[in-house]
Amino acid sequence: MAQQLPVQKDILKLNKVTHSVRSAQAILQYGVGAMVDFPDQTLMTAAPEYWGAKVSKIHDERLEKALNVDYFGMPGSGDNDWGIAYVRFPEWYFYPKCRRFQPMDKWLTEYSRKATPKQRDRDPYMKRPRCLECKKDLVPSRIVVACEEGHINDFPWISWAHDRNFGGSKPICANPTLTFETGATASAGLEGLIVRCKHCNSKASLSGAFDKDAMEKMSSKFGASYECAGKMPWKNRTVDCDKLPRAMQRGASSLYYPKIVSSLVIPPYSEKLNNKIENSKMFERILNFIAECDEDEREKKIESRLERWSEELGREISEDVGSIKAIITRRFSKSEGQEFEQINANGVNYRIEEYEALSGRVIVENSAGNDFVREAVDIQKYEIPFVTGISLIHKIREVRALTGFTRINPPDAFEVGEKIPGFISVKEPSTRWYPAYEVRGEGIFIEFDSKQLNEWVDKREEVRHRAGILSGNYRASYQGQITERILSPKFILLHTLAHLLIRQLSFECGYTTASLRERIYCSTAEDGLEMSGILLYTASGDSEGTLGGLVRQGYWDCFPVTFRKALEFGEMCSNDPVCISSEGQGRDALNLAACHSCALLPETSCEEFNVFLDRGLLVGTFENREMGFFSRWIGM
Repeated sequence: MAQQLPVQKDILKLNKVTHSVRSAQAILQYGVGAMVDFPDQTLMTAAPEYWGAKVSKIHDERLEKALNVDYFGMPGSGDNDWGIAYVRFPEWYFYPKCRRFQPMDKWLTEYSRKATPKQRDRDPYMKRPRCLECKKDLVPSRIVVACEEGHINDFPWISWAHDRNFGGSKPICANPTLTFETGATASAGLEGLIVRCKHCNSKASLSGAFDKDAMEKMSSKFGASYECAGKMPWKNRTVDCDKLPRAMQRGASSLYYPKIVSSLVIPPYSEKLNNKIENSKMFERILNFIAECDEDEREKKIESRLERWSEELGREISEDVGSIKAIITRRFSKSEGQEFEQINANGVNYRIEEYEALSGRVIVENSAGNDFVREAVDIQKYEIPFVTGISLIHKIREVRALTGFTRINPPDAFEVGEKIPGFISVKEPSTRWYPAYEVRGEGIFIEFDSKQLNEWVDKREEVRHRAGILSGNYRASYQGQITERILSPKFILLHTLAHLLIRQLSFECGYTTASLRERIYCSTAEDGLEMSGILLYTASGDSEGTLGGLVRQGYWDCFPVTFRKALEFGEMCSNDPVCISSEGQGRDALNLAACHSCALLPETSCEEFNVFLDRGLLVGTFENREMGFFSRWIGM
């Protein structure tokens, strides 16, 4: 059962210059539950319930329904005074000069005793941890413990210093006072880092602290417990947990894996009228009203007020009442049986909606002022084999929401919510928004001939064999043991081609590879619609989008050359023949012919975090050149 800890009532304002992060950083690497190294201390991003009262609201109707929220809050852009909230973690700090090592509450007790009345009035909580006598900063602990359930705590320093398994010689004393000492030589490893209790002179080195089973080895004969304490500092809460934690470096990448759900704002949700409604004051009042309604009465109350809401919105934004009513009816009224259906934002049906919009199957009468602007081109001018359509997306908006995170083990890219082992939601169930940010940019959408792809897979046993190797490696991985997934040759082909095109486009259009991003559309007819396409788009941009450099490369006089160069680049890697002959490389051996010299991208650009790649399916291998889907075209 959860134990609610005392809530800190005082909100301390931090320096906006030294304690600021970009909106994207606050959602990705420095999201809720992650630690941020600021110039004078390390803090952890708190849950959104502790953030400023007014964040900048952004909307994506499809994603709001999928995640069951009213809106998304973009940090750092609201008109509130203090924006994102942080908590102090880790709590243990040491002073380099005298080597004293103790938790922050003891440093604060010392501060309140030594500080002048003026200092205490101006800064009662010592916002900048430092020694009052020497004016030197305190240093936060570099080691923490975390468990697979997402909990995190300070390393058990007192217990470790007294544990006989690691050099301690005495039981935990009545008044443990620790110092943190280092070896005399710079070459000393963990055995040269000593935690000593000055009160009883018991000491232990950190040798073995990072062993996977270190906490199991630690003795509990002195009354110490090494099970996970179940602490969630970002929520100011503690829960029961029977897991054994693992010691980790404070900056370890495996200490925080954010779970990001992204969505493209497509027609009809991208229309200008939608934006005007969402940005109106009346719409905000409607959301507040709905949030206060009981679940049982919500539908009936909404239905009775739709007409009046439409009229008031029409007066405020000066638009047709009938069109407004159609939009808010679609948005707030549930169709029959909808309440029993949970939309999966990472599911095939969600992608099918985007695919239809990107390929032009959704008719848009007037795109002026919309968030989605598409241009159809004459594919006959391109003369690229197996490509059946190209769409130039002049304007597109993407919303990326942080729904939760895991520790130690990464989440599956396409699972959502509680289905992910060790998943921790960033918000409480009653909170009606997720932290998120939006990007506006441009892109190139490419459709491929599904019939030709299916024939290539069916006729070539070696193609299915290579995909089978990756599928086997995936099943043997940690994630594969939790989530079943079929890796088809078509998906691996589309994914690898997207990587090669991004690398080549970064040379042609001037964007860095980290500024470009992929979105793969791959499914079979059994899924509802057979999709074979990739979207390459800019992953950053201002409120008006980008300058058109990527779209310009998508016209018939440029893109065929870029496409061919990308495939020719994929023919040879500087690590060949090692790379092309590989039967498993990268994380969990989830790549075949793909390495940092040929096909890997910055992980922010890839939906799959740089796995499930193989150049061999595109251009063939040294032993079998004809196997590649584009082998014959390259040789022409």
